[in-house]
Amino acid sequence: MERSVDSQNIQQSMYAEDEGVDLKGFFLTIWKGKLTIAIVAVIFTCLSVALALSLPNIYKSEALLSPADSGQGEGGLAALAGQFGGLASMAGIDLGAGSSDKSALAIEVLKSRKFTSEFIERHNILLDLMAAESWSYEANTISYDEDIYDAKTKTWVRDVNPPFKPKPSLQEAYKEFKEIVYVNSSKDTGMITISVEHISPYIAQQWVIWLIEDINKEMKERDVAEAIKSTEFLKQQIENTKVADIKTVLFKLIEEQAKTIMFAEVRDEYVFKTIDPALVPEERVSPKRALICVVGALFGILIGILIVLGKNYFREQKALDN
Repeated sequence: MERSVDSQNIQQSMYAEDEGVDLKGFFLTIWKGKLTIAIVAVIFTCLSVALALSLPNIYKSEALLSPADSGQGEGGLAALAGQFGGLASMAGIDLGAGSSDKSALAIEVLKSRKFTSEFIERHNILLDLMAAESWSYEANTISYDEDIYDAKTKTWVRDVNPPFKPKPSLQEAYKEFKEIVYVNSSKDTGMITISVEHISPYIAQQWVIWLIEDINKEMKERDVAEAIKSTEFLKQQIENTKVADIKTVLFKLIEEQAKTIMFAEVRDEYVFKTIDPALVPEERVSPKRALICVVGALFGILIGILIVLGKNYFREQKALDN
């Protein structure tokens, strides 16, 4: 029994000694290769600095919005919902729609390919979206990538393979637009944040303003068109019915649609009300140059250590083979 315990103690002691030797050998190898590690670290640091300096500044402009109070006589519609919901649905009238439902729909419309494509064409922003390379603070001007767009001849010169063309398509523009536009909704407060990132802080601000204006206009036009269509249907139903009570209800539904149209005409902030408007940002959000340099230096040290350990391993293997 005592021999077994002694044997275990000896094995543990030998294992601890081997572990200490291996650890000591590891640090000794690293110390001997410190020059190699330092050179590799300097190279990677210089590369990361060059990369950080080559990246353009990106600015972010954002606006805080709240769902606009519908104020369209929803109380009157709700009173009719229980008895005449089926008739209203036939007329295209949603008796249960509230401001939260409209804001959720507006957010999805804002993110849609159709709205984005129309937005790009309407405001003619394809060039600033797809070819912008740098921004001049002094002159407030954009410089464009010469490999994409020739500013002298005002032509697209991209070298791409079919089915793509030198001038970017709206599908390509939509993908790029999604990468720089952010729409976030808070579940707790219901507030909506719309933000745009661009190399020009002025363009970032302008696009946020246009997005808010256009989505309010889009949702307003949709509701007005639906109200007009619903009113025409209800008028036809009035002509076709002889029951006085039903006619009364139909006239009330028409009245509510008239309120919708009137409300839309007098209110610009139809779906989203601006709480905190977009400003021209003074500070960039990226690139984080200091972080890039630190990560580059640490990565260089790691690569240097791997190189030293690799060289030492192959050297030992070669010695064993000989």
